[in-house]
Amino acid sequence: RKKGMVNQPDIQPLTGWDSGLFDCFEDASTCCYGFWCFPCLACTVTGRFGEFSCLPACDIFCGGPVPPVALAMRVAMRNKYGIKGSIGKDLMTSCCCAVCSWCQMHRELKHRKEAPVVINMQSQTVVMQPAPMMMMAPAYPPPVHAVSTGFVQAH
Repeated sequence: RKKGMVNQPDIQPLTGWDSGLFDCFEDASTCCYGFWCFPCLACTVTGRFGEFSCLPACDIFCGGPVPPVALAMRVAMRNKYGIKGSIGKDLMTSCCCAVCSWCQMHRELKHRKEAPVVINMQSQTVVMQPAPMMMMAPAYPPPVHAVSTGFVQAH
């Protein structure tokens, strides 16, 4: 190792969101969930992301023009998954298109959860050999009369 060199972590390239902000009809169930029960969708997304699921209630009761939980969740999700964007874009999206933003985050979590896992299921032939047989001496001594005659009876 050369003097003055610092180990840098492997940096992964940033990616885009799995779906666009207005791609609601790519996943009709998420679209309907967001339209008919938006607060429930927001709580579901927050819970699946690992946060307290009732956190979006703060946006309803404590939020002003900027919904703090929607903004924080969007920034946290981008950072965790390495998604391109900026806090400014997240702010505009959370303020102007809140339902679409939560739907996009829901689709992203569904996509991340359903990422394929490859399992190698190659068959392997297992050959079993029988254990070798060994002759063993009896565990008890033969009777005295059998030893003298040279004949041991099986019991």
